[in-house]
Amino acid sequence: MIALPLIVLITFAYGPMYGVILAFKNYKVTLGIWDSPWADNYGFNNFIRFFKNYNFKECLRNTLVVSIYSMVVSIPCSIFLALSLNYAKNIVFKKAVQLVTYCPYFISTIVFVGIINLIMDNRTGVIGSVLYNHFGINVLGSAGLFPSLYVWSGVWQGIGFSAIIYIAALAGVDMEQHEAAIIDGATLLQRIRFVDIPAIIPTVVIMMILNMGSLLNVGYEKVLAMQNQNNLAMSEIITTYSYKVSLVSTFPDYPYSTAIGLFQSLVGLILILAANKIANKVSGNGFM
Repeated sequence: MIALPLIVLITFAYGPMYGVILAFKNYKVTLGIWDSPWADNYGFNNFIRFFKNYNFKECLRNTLVVSIYSMVVSIPCSIFLALSLNYAKNIVFKKAVQLVTYCPYFISTIVFVGIINLIMDNRTGVIGSVLYNHFGINVLGSAGLFPSLYVWSGVWQGIGFSAIIYIAALAGVDMEQHEAAIIDGATLLQRIRFVDIPAIIPTVVIMMILNMGSLLNVGYEKVLAMQNQNNLAMSEIITTYSYKVSLVSTFPDYPYSTAIGLFQSLVGLILILAANKIANKVSGNGFM
């Protein structure tokens, strides 16, 4: 039964890892990956080039700002929505809110960015024109506002889907604990604080560990679609930079972009292990 999934995993997940060797090579198309000579500095020349590049600090800063900002905002918002829906008494209202918040998740990234551009356009946008005409704020063209625009639009798109995980965790809370709390005179907020939140803490910890692993691996599709010359100072992240030097550049540098991708993966692995270790030490709710 597991033979087919195992074959797919080996073929599409582990097989392509052979290409990681490219990060340590001075790649020549005519020689292929394996026969190409090793890069200078014991094969680490591509990594050294990236660390010394003038874009490195800017890309790393922008990536960390967007990732941490997104993690800090999205998880609490999802928990808040899940708790609100958990205590909603009107079933019709509850289902309607779930549908409205869940639907944006199925909109493709490009279409969703198009919707953002229509809303935030400084001439015709419903919100953008008001901000530009009354406060002189060009939302789409402001580098300082890019992280907030990226993160809060992501919350709008993904909050309904993320809340499902916490709603499922809340469904497993023993109702006898709520009944006992009500008998003891606990208010609604006290029940949330002392019954519901402790019950979903393990789920929150697991989600935070998983998010830590993708801290430097921000999805480049949305960032690239929202990117323009005015906000480039804050929208150029590691993934978009890697994409540009490998596929968009006049002279594609595949070993260099592979080194960047390997650097991201290694940092993600270290962050996952560190976050898991801390979670085990603090609450005992890590993966292992």
